[in-house]
Amino acid sequence: MTERLPPFQIADATPEQKAVLDEILSGPRGNLNGPFLGWIHSPELAQPAQRLGAFCRYSTGLPLRLSELAILITAARWQAQAEWFIHYPIALQAGVREADAESIRRGLRPEFADPDDALIHDFASELYDTKRVSDATYAKAVERFGHRVVINLVGLLGYYALVAMTLNVFDMRALDQDSLPFGE
Repeated sequence: MTERLPPFQIADATPEQKAVLDEILSGPRGNLNGPFLGWIHSPELAQPAQRLGAFCRYSTGLPLRLSELAILITAARWQAQAEWFIHYPIALQAGVREADAESIRRGLRPEFADPDDALIHDFASELYDTKRVSDATYAKAVERFGHRVVINLVGLLGYYALVAMTLNVFDMRALDQDSLPFGE
């Protein structure tokens, strides 16, 4: 999976590592695809990070399409090969248009058919580009989704940036990844 980290064998896992792995495998993910085999070398990080990830992926209050759109935006901004590879088919299945995903992958702003998609894109792009969100975009997001969901959206963007950083630093690929969506 990576040459930057020592090989990890589940059979050699410590009790703390086994607890993390068991929770991931018995949860909604059901697999270790993504940053988990990197994080497992530090179970003290892996456990709270994977729990945060489960919340950000499944419980933000955003529809799955919008969560997956935000993840694709993050993957494209970080050019995270595995993150895109894993989430691209999930995003399409959740209703993200293929043309929109391709524009995002190429670093372009799509011509969104749905105003919610445009709002998620604008919010995430402003945050990544300027390290802030304008009053106008913030007000639109709160009006549309409410404070709780906007807070959760920021958490989702931050969590998937952490995932992207992990995957990039440790040169990790997804299980069965046979192509790279971004040039290296």
